[in-house]
Amino acid sequence: MSELQRLIDDLRAEAQRDRDPEDTPEIGIVMGSDSDLDVMAGSDDSEGAYDALTELGFEEITDYDDPPEARFTFETYVVSAHRTPELMYAYAETAEERGLDVIIAGAGGKSADLPNMTASLAYPLPVVGVPVQEKSLPSVVGMPTGAPIVAVDAGKSFNAALSAVQILARQHGDLRDRLVTYHDELQEDVATVSRRLHERGTPGFRDEEQ
Repeated sequence: MSELQRLIDDLRAEAQRDRDPEDTPEIGIVMGSDSDLDVMAGSDDSEGAYDALTELGFEEITDYDDPPEARFTFETYVVSAHRTPELMYAYAETAEERGLDVIIAGAGGKSADLPNMTASLAYPLPVVGVPVQEKSLPSVVGMPTGAPIVAVDAGKSFNAALSAVQILARQHGDLRDRLVTYHDELQEDVATVSRRLHERGTPGFRDEEQ
């Protein structure tokens, strides 16, 4: 049996298991290629969905039979709409049964179909689309009426993760509190920089930043 078929079978088998919802991932992250990982997860140059979720206390689940201790978890897969359509179907069609509440889907190139197709197949689960490149944006946001997808700007998987957590926060007060704390910290960071710039003056501030 091929690795592809094993992966498809694993997803479908997992959908048949009766697991405690607290042991299943709330968020799924899928991308069209591992070359999208720096955008979808984050890199030294910019933060991504992985960074946002872990900052908010999520942990990545890699073994369904041995989930992390964290209450909220996410999973990550490479799923190509064009090269592995059967895997895309299996992932999206089983998402809700496997316990997912929201999916973050990213793809690059001019034919960035993974977010759109995932949104169609996983419906009514909400899907947040991430255009990995600027040229991917029209493809990701170009869904017809009646086939919804939430989308962020090109490369902004960090925002996609925040949106996913906002969706979950409507049912989980703990996540709402984490989002509020995160936002408060952002405001304090801006205020701190503003005071430093004002008190040191532009030349002094620039010298400190170098």
